[in-house]
Amino acid sequence: MPSMIELVAGGIRAASAVSPRLGGDLAYRAFFSTAPRMRVRESERAVHESARRSALPLPSGETMTFEWGAGERSVLLLHGWKGRAAQFAPLVERLVGDGFRVVAFDAPAHGDSPGRSTDVRDWIAAAEALRERDGDFDLLVGHSFGALAALTLARSTLPTPRVAVVAGAASPETFVEEFVGDFRLRSASAERLRERFRGRLGVDAAELLRRYDAVADPLPDTTELLLAHDRRDRRLSDRDALRLREVHGGARDSCGRRGSGTRGSSARSPCSTR
Repeated sequence: MPSMIELVAGGIRAASAVSPRLGGDLAYRAFFSTAPRMRVRESERAVHESARRSALPLPSGETMTFEWGAGERSVLLLHGWKGRAAQFAPLVERLVGDGFRVVAFDAPAHGDSPGRSTDVRDWIAAAEALRERDGDFDLLVGHSFGALAALTLARSTLPTPRVAVVAGAASPETFVEEFVGDFRLRSASAERLRERFRGRLGVDAAELLRRYDAVADPLPDTTELLLAHDRRDRRLSDRDALRLREVHGGARDSCGRRGSGTRGSSARSPCSTR
C-alpha cells in the first residue's frame, strides 16, 4: 500500500502534467509542511520533563525553550525539520554531565511550540533571541535542517568558537534537491518551487547563496567545525559533509586521515564506509 508521501508525490506529479506552475505551488506547500509533529519518545521523556521551560517571543510567534544544567560554558542545540529538542536527550545528559549548561528550543510549528508555518529564519531568530537573553554560546550543535541554521548563525549574527554539524547540509538548495528527487518533480515544477522558496525568504539566487551557503562562504578561520554524518543515512547523503570538509581544510577524520582542504579549521568527519 502506498505511503502518504507517495500518494502526495503522485498527486503533485499528476498536477504538474496539467500545469507545471500548479505542480510547483503544490510542491511548495508540501515542502514547508511540518505535519505530523514528532512526539516525545519514552526514552527521551525524563530529560524532556526535567527541563526548565520558558516561552520565547519571536516575530512569528512564541517558541518553547528548554534548559538543563548550570555550568559556566553553554551549548545551544538546534533540531531539524519535523524534529524537536527532546531528540537531543542523550546528548543533553552527556553535556550536563560534563559541566555544560544546555539550551534548546522547539521551532514554531514543531514540538511543543504553537504555529502552523515556519522556515529557517525562525531558527535564526530563536538563536539570536536566546543569545540576547542568555549571553554567548561556546558551542552550536545542529542536526539536519538545524545544522544549516547553525552554520548560517556562526557565519553572521552569532559568532561561535565551535560548531558541530550532525547529518547536516551546507545550503538550503540541498534540501530542495532532495525533495525534488524524492517527489520526482518535473523540471518546470521544480523551478517554480525554487522561485517560491526564494520569494518566501525575500532573496534572489545570488543572495540565497551568499546568506545561507557555508561552502560558498565558509566559516571564519577562528571557528572550529566538527562534522558527523552516517554515510548510510537514508534521508540525506554525506555529499555536503564532504564539501564542508573540503573548504574547511586541514581536517582529520575519525580514522586519522588528513583532509585535502587548505584552511586551518579542525573540521572532522566520520570514516564509515557505504
